[in-house]
Amino acid sequence: MSNHHSAVTATGIDTDAVVHGQSIQSVYVYEAPVRLWHWVNALAITVLAVTGYFIGAPLPTMPGEASDHFLMGYIRFAHFAAGYVFAVGLLGRIYWAFVGNHHARELFTLPVFTPAYWREVISMLKWYAFLSPRPNQYVGHNPMARLAMFCGFFLFSVFMVCTGFALYGEGAQMGSWQEQLFGWVIPLMGQSQDVHTWHRMGMWGMVIFVTLHVYAAIREDIMGRQSIVSTMISGYRTFKD
Repeated sequence: MSNHHSAVTATGIDTDAVVHGQSIQSVYVYEAPVRLWHWVNALAITVLAVTGYFIGAPLPTMPGEASDHFLMGYIRFAHFAAGYVFAVGLLGRIYWAFVGNHHARELFTLPVFTPAYWREVISMLKWYAFLSPRPNQYVGHNPMARLAMFCGFFLFSVFMVCTGFALYGEGAQMGSWQEQLFGWVIPLMGQSQDVHTWHRMGMWGMVIFVTLHVYAAIREDIMGRQSIVSTMISGYRTFKD
């Protein structure tokens, strides 16, 4: 057993705990609009994934008269509503990249021509692969997370919005703004069924990204040197050493 004991003063103050507390530093990183968008976006993606799955693989036929049920109608409505929230949120997030702090722009830019950036990506990759004992500290997204967010979220999101509204435009019919803005997607990809297939594949890609994102965030909170999950709640990045 260890012989180390915390020094406790006559007033009952644990001096070791005080010193440890003073060593923790916080930096304001994510502004309120970014944090609000993050959690609303997470809810929208969850609704989109669940309802999208059932749209592609409907539930078994329900008993009774068809006129008594509107289950698939409700599922489709929830999917479309969440799709609008997702698309409007993405536009709002792009706007905030221009008016927010420099951390708000990390989602949309990559310093691909900077060798130091790629060295940091490799360093973080070793950390995630349990080949490195300690990760470096970063105020915003770490380089590996930044690459994953740009490729795994932003580009995927643009693809899902374009294919989703292209399919929605079929129901809204010719002349609707959805068909006019996104109707070109269907002939580009072949036919409507091709767009359906790629849109569903994109859903699974987004599910994989979210799974890895949640795992990495929780893992960093436990094993890393800075806060992750709480940062997206309070906005402050807390450094543990």
